[in-house]
Amino acid sequence: MNFLKYKWLMPVLALTLFTTTMKAQEKMILNAQEKSLAGISATTVTGKTELLKLQLNEGLNNGLTINEIKEAITQLYAYSGFPRSLNAINVFAELLKERKAKGIDDIEGKVIIQNTDADKYEQGRKTLEQLTKTPQARPAPGFGEFAPRIDAFLKEHLFADIFASDVLNYRQRELVTIAALASMDGVENQLKAHLAMGKNTGITDAELKDLSSVIHRLIGATQANTILTNIGEAPVAVLKPDMMVRISEIEIVPEHLEAYKAILKEEAAASIEKETGVLAIFPMFQKDNPAQVRIVEIYASKAAYEQHLQTSHFKQYKTTTLPMVKNLKLVDMNALDTAAMQAIFKKIK
Repeated sequence: MNFLKYKWLMPVLALTLFTTTMKAQEKMILNAQEKSLAGISATTVTGKTELLKLQLNEGLNNGLTINEIKEAITQLYAYSGFPRSLNAINVFAELLKERKAKGIDDIEGKVIIQNTDADKYEQGRKTLEQLTKTPQARPAPGFGEFAPRIDAFLKEHLFADIFASDVLNYRQRELVTIAALASMDGVENQLKAHLAMGKNTGITDAELKDLSSVIHRLIGATQANTILTNIGEAPVAVLKPDMMVRISEIEIVPEHLEAYKAILKEEAAASIEKETGVLAIFPMFQKDNPAQVRIVEIYASKAAYEQHLQTSHFKQYKTTTLPMVKNLKLVDMNALDTAAMQAIFKKIK
């Protein structure tokens, strides 16, 4: 063959190869809507309502419809219970009102259908067979034989009534479920089962790794690792080499003590709720001298500490309490046993 004769083909082949490679890479990570579904799921089941509101707002901005978000939150009742799903629905309803008041018209999306199948158990059983790619006995062996009602609820409510709505497809529903289970403690067996189901819907290990980064950012490294270790990826470090431990020794002007304690309590709670890099902010005061306050602060890294200083809740605390503080001393500490710190509050929890 005369290659010179066909040299014009080389740029075409190169462009084709580049385009094919780019498309393959695009499929290796989650898109913005999928990441938003994962974020909404994680913050719903953990009860992080302030973070949830941010995820809901971002999800709408990323193109999720109102009904897609409703379906995700409805599905999560099966994993986190009605209280947290209802809390999330209320947060979502309030957010939609706020956006409407700002002139934002969000898309309602595909209509949510009501399931009318005559045999919901059989419908749910078949759905589960599709997801697991294995035969499903009736009743389910083990728990289904021991407690038939819970087997019926699982098949009829979750895999029939909820899954019957095509507002979310099976792949999206499994992303929602995996994000939820990865964010919760004590459900590793269920997570493993749904990781397998997710893969059966087309979710790749690379996408699961991407999903773990959402969990890491919103919930923490420990929960992100529940995904990573199950797909053969190295876990992320829970404690960084530059982890910061500090004791703040503060003397408060006595007449401002009660006001200071109220502000500090609110700031500490906000820091733990909103910042995954803040591992502990534990305020205390001396029994015989309440104006002597001590705060044990633990940050996952120096970067987490620097980020903490830029938060609105810290800045609010700093500016409002400045006149209340008589003396302040910051004492940086080194941990004697870094590995043991992961279990520092385990017994309290």
